[in-house]
Amino acid sequence: MKLIIAEKPDQGSTLASIFKHKKQNGFIEIFPNEFFQNGAYITWAIGHICQLVPPETYQPSWKKWSLDNLPIIPEQFEYEVTKDKAKQFAVIKKLVSNPAVTEIIHAGDAGREGELIIRNILRLTKCQKPMKRLWISSLTANAIREGFKKLLDENDTRSLFFEAYTRACADWVVGMNASRLYSLLLQKQGFSDVFSVGRVQTPTLALIVKRELEIENFKSEPFWEVIAHFLINEKKYVGKWQNDGETRVNKKELAEKVAAFCQGKPAEVAEVISERKEFFPPLLYNLSALQAEANKLFKFPPKKTLDVLQKLYQKGNVSYPRSDSRYVTKEEAGTFPDILNKLSHLKDYEGFFPLPISSIADNKRYVNEKKVTDHYAIIPTEQIPNIGKLDQDERKIYDLVVKSLLAIHYHKAIFEYTTVTTLVDGRAEFVSKGKVQIEEGWRKVLKPKDHDDDPALPLLTKGEQGITEKVEVKESSTQPPKRYTEGQLITLMKTAGKHIEDKELEKILAKTEGLGTEATRAGIITMLKDRHYIEVSKNLVYATSKAKILIGAIGQEILASPEMTAKWEQKLKEISDGSASPKQFMEQTKKMVMHLISSSTGQANNWSFSEEVRQNFTPGKKTTRSKSYMKLGPCKKCDGSIVDKGSFYGCSNYKNNQCDFTISKKILGKSITQKNIKLLLKDGKTELIEGFTNKDKSFNACLFLDEKDKKVKFSFEESVPK
Repeated sequence: MKLIIAEKPDQGSTLASIFKHKKQNGFIEIFPNEFFQNGAYITWAIGHICQLVPPETYQPSWKKWSLDNLPIIPEQFEYEVTKDKAKQFAVIKKLVSNPAVTEIIHAGDAGREGELIIRNILRLTKCQKPMKRLWISSLTANAIREGFKKLLDENDTRSLFFEAYTRACADWVVGMNASRLYSLLLQKQGFSDVFSVGRVQTPTLALIVKRELEIENFKSEPFWEVIAHFLINEKKYVGKWQNDGETRVNKKELAEKVAAFCQGKPAEVAEVISERKEFFPPLLYNLSALQAEANKLFKFPPKKTLDVLQKLYQKGNVSYPRSDSRYVTKEEAGTFPDILNKLSHLKDYEGFFPLPISSIADNKRYVNEKKVTDHYAIIPTEQIPNIGKLDQDERKIYDLVVKSLLAIHYHKAIFEYTTVTTLVDGRAEFVSKGKVQIEEGWRKVLKPKDHDDDPALPLLTKGEQGITEKVEVKESSTQPPKRYTEGQLITLMKTAGKHIEDKELEKILAKTEGLGTEATRAGIITMLKDRHYIEVSKNLVYATSKAKILIGAIGQEILASPEMTAKWEQKLKEISDGSASPKQFMEQTKKMVMHLISSSTGQANNWSFSEEVRQNFTPGKKTTRSKSYMKLGPCKKCDGSIVDKGSFYGCSNYKNNQCDFTISKKILGKSITQKNIKLLLKDGKTELIEGFTNKDKSFNACLFLDEKDKKVKFSFEESVPK
């Protein structure tokens, strides 16, 4: 008899669904069939049933957070069963120990984490029975049958376990030591909180803080542009004055002088340059690309996209969700005609058929076995859902996956880009840019938003003459870098900080470098939120004072380097390929941690933090029953006091009389310090605050309190003296 161990209960149920079976307590009994002549049992983990033991299990003295105890590095790592999952572990252990069970079939997710979860369980049960591996990329009935027909040998995926195990141990060593190190050192600086530090989360946070500081330190500068409206042979268009290729003018007087000179002057088309550009359909989705797209279109946090995708995978409607590949094998491409035929009968997609290209089986842009890693790209399966029964979120994600498959069966999109140079009075040079769509191609399916606003230009010929009808001066100001969205953050992690705008990400580093893996990136972002390092407002990511403090302390250490962490990821990937040693990797990790302890302890006295960062820092929650708040000033609605409540400033009387007087901690992207709140409550007005951002425009203003409606408003008058 064989024992099949799945990763989650619902996956166990799906695997059992193709056989005649009977549900038991914590497992399913499979009756004899063509695959299992003596029948089988299916049981399951509940995700990570096992966890690395805490430091005090190795040495009781390690329980105390002390610099003297660092580094904490066990000689041999140990796992234990998590208390809340002990009951299911007992079920698995009993089945593993059953003399009737002669072979184990490892049916965890076909990836690193799935490999680690099931093998750790087997190690803790001290299982010595032979093992096979079920490795499938979708949970359709056909895929399950094929998977059981073609079970892998245990050693085929063993190196993936070594990678995942090494990753877990390295993350434990870095997290356990660095978190204690910086929490204790920063406590001496007056920051009483737990500063969680991680091998992947910290360099990711460093990228976010870097952008936050770029925005804060940005000084907006005004500039002017001269816009001319031309009429040439009854054809109208506009152009910008340019000088040495630059259309921005730093002096208003010069811009106005140019505008006055050009008004009503003759104009001539000096040059017309047209260039055709062809755009191939985007590659199929991997998880990162799909998370980035869903965030851009629907504002879905990356974790939500993964969760929805997992539900669709569980229903058998899409292939394995945590794939890092954007390609398929020839064998998989051979299934496309059947899938597409089924999709053509759905009302949502019938308008895209017949497809211009019937088969892409020989197109190496999409079908490339060498670029398929553990799994092929995320695609719809032959198990087409009833669209009406999908919930709204499932429908959106499924639609993206389907349309990516449809799009690669369409031709290229072709545009003509035109640049026209117009001379006014033979001297002033104006440039006009426009584009025209020649062939719609795959854009019929995907309709991406254009990144440029170039209008269509009339047909113009060199030498045509006319007049400058109107000239105007447009004033603007330079804008700070934009904050990342959560989707861009996923892309940023994928490319180890090398921000790539191209949706297809074709120029990603040649090897699998990046921060984290497809399976872990969404979790890292969620962790940064939960640990109060970042806040997300209207899909934009803000670094908190806590984040600035930690990254300021870490400074230039390797731990904050995205490039270095990407190289670590590459080393871990080499472990799974069998070309690198887990032992050597752990030795390098231990050396890095020891250097970190020595270096940071020596430099801590030189750390410097701005007054604004200190004032905006909110200590972590204490374990004491009552929490005392520092009073910042009198409430304007009752006799209470305004206190810092963490994410906002509010009245201390809320519990007593439900006083709802509050002030946001962040207004138009700018953090409002306790110092300014004190001024606002005492004098009715803050200092001049620089860097408010509204609709991509930056401005400076004071805040004042309107006594009538008790609301905070902007004042552009002179500020309260500092």
